[in-house]
Amino acid sequence: MSSCSELLLWDKHHARGANAHIFDWSGQLTPLQQKASEELLTSVQQNKSHLLHAVCGAGKTELLFPSIFASLQEGKRVCVAAPRTDVILELFPRFQKVFPKTNIHALYGSAPDQDGFAELVLATTHQLYRFENTFDVVFVDEADAFPYYADETLRRAVTKATKKNAAIHYVTATPTKSLKTTNQSVLSRRYHGHDLPVPTYSALWGYTRKLKKGKIPTKLQQWIEDKTKNNIPFLVFLPTIEMLENFPENLPRVHAEHPDRKEIVMQLREKKIPGLLTTTILERGITIENVHVAVVGAEQKIFTSSALIQISGRVGRSFKYPDGDIVFFHHGITHEMDKAKAAIEGWNKE
Repeated sequence: MSSCSELLLWDKHHARGANAHIFDWSGQLTPLQQKASEELLTSVQQNKSHLLHAVCGAGKTELLFPSIFASLQEGKRVCVAAPRTDVILELFPRFQKVFPKTNIHALYGSAPDQDGFAELVLATTHQLYRFENTFDVVFVDEADAFPYYADETLRRAVTKATKKNAAIHYVTATPTKSLKTTNQSVLSRRYHGHDLPVPTYSALWGYTRKLKKGKIPTKLQQWIEDKTKNNIPFLVFLPTIEMLENFPENLPRVHAEHPDRKEIVMQLREKKIPGLLTTTILERGITIENVHVAVVGAEQKIFTSSALIQISGRVGRSFKYPDGDIVFFHHGITHEMDKAKAAIEGWNKE
């Protein structure tokens, strides 16, 4: 939408569908997950804002299911918002499977038209500019992700889309201090019970100069070749689009404005390509089985401790492959790198 888009407000009751919602999920929550899920459900039912603070790979989405189902059964309209399109794309098929009789819309830039009245809306936070006083229950996933945390207008859009006096709930592994909630649940373990993979450091002195000359630094080249040779999917995070686009060789690559971003990520998921170069656009909301990860230029400012924690959280998320490489290739160790590593090690001790 743009500033010249025409906005229409509907002040009557919406024509709700007659769907009998079905909750089709046979998974089993761990005791810690069950506790957090019940705490969230209580907050939702009491209309008190709740923060679900859980490590990457803790199974946060599954914890939302009972609260969403209970709200739908009460005839409430629910929204799950996230700052990143990739998060919405990841969540949409999962929610469709779990709530097969519910009309669900996924709203993001260039999303196709979708019919009917949606009882459950999955939307990027930008899409909530389109709504006013609409949702009875709102969850903001990845609430600390850019641009949501840095853009006051986005936060106002979420508030505006929420019905008056309705609570907003937040979900993230790396909450900011600015997130104010009444209640909170903390999950310190992944759903499969294994430790979070701890990042290792690998000095890559002068990597920018070598890349500008069209050469991949030797240690990074060896890392990529090792993953390719052993059929291990990998992600290489780069700090800038310029470095990504000029990276030597013909490895697939995506950034926020890439026209085939969704399709290329799917190719990695389906093991049609060995690995992928990316920017921080894929730092969260993406799950690829057995993926190993390298961060090139981990010392650069864009890689905050939160970003590095989220990137590290892409590794070891499945029962079958609970471990994997997460390497910070750097030109000098930063406080943010140490902070991220210490946070991960701290979670593993709890």
